[in-house]
Amino acid sequence: MSVNRQPRSFLDTRVLSRLAGIPFLARQPMQGSVSGRHASPHRGSSVEFAEYRKYVPGDDLRRLDWRAYGRSDRFYVKEFEADTNLRCCFVVDTSGSMDFGSGDVTKLQYAKRLVGALGYMATQQGDAVGLSCVAEGVVQSLPPKRGPSHLRTMFDLLEQAEPKGETELVTVLHELAETIRQRALIIVLSDLFVEPALLKECFQHLRFRKHDVSVFHLLDPQEIGFEFKRPTRFLDMEGGTAIFAEPNDIADRYHKAMQIYLEDLRQVVLESAIDFHQVKLDEDYEHVLSRFLVGRTSGKR
Repeated sequence: MSVNRQPRSFLDTRVLSRLAGIPFLARQPMQGSVSGRHASPHRGSSVEFAEYRKYVPGDDLRRLDWRAYGRSDRFYVKEFEADTNLRCCFVVDTSGSMDFGSGDVTKLQYAKRLVGALGYMATQQGDAVGLSCVAEGVVQSLPPKRGPSHLRTMFDLLEQAEPKGETELVTVLHELAETIRQRALIIVLSDLFVEPALLKECFQHLRFRKHDVSVFHLLDPQEIGFEFKRPTRFLDMEGGTAIFAEPNDIADRYHKAMQIYLEDLRQVVLESAIDFHQVKLDEDYEHVLSRFLVGRTSGKR
């Protein structure tokens, strides 16, 4: 696809057209600035009935329910759900480890595809989108706004994002929890190579601030399978010491450490009540997006 006649390496019009029929919804009420398709914590005008409440002086008389008055001899006002737009903030890990990929795509390239498609879909339905590229800090930041011109600006930043530096995801997520003041959908895309206990504090901080949190945990198949057949030099892509090892000598310890890490992370996800998706880079990203969108539609509350 091209936006403003500029080709985008991470966009595919065929994928976007196939996903167009699935709405991109928030899991919890959002606070927006205009009418939209997402539930609001406030009452307003909508076709979906919410509740009755007792009439108080000053209420619009047109909202009185005369049938309820006839049954109870008391005045009741009908309340309806208010619909609003969504603020969607993408948090993309651009640290050095996101440059890894044993196949045709790196973690960062895969993350760009997910962000590009979701950002386009959100803009098409009138929602605001923003982007934070993070490594040792917030490398690039674009506050959420609506409109095609803003989407082009976000795509420019996404195209320019390069994997570099160490991971300070924990510090950045705590910072974003405080700086994104209005409740939003925050989508984190990272390999999450930090202690799960520290991630739990971040996720709970974001949830405490009333944000709807989704996480795409990006892993390469080699990081899970560790199927190396010959002596290999393993490089720390964030600047640490390289290690030369015989894979057969360390495979058992590696698998055990990875299993403990994934189990701890799974427990953090359950306790934090976030929308979590573990993704392997050899999985078709269209299937990942479809599962993500359908899950939010069926799980909407």
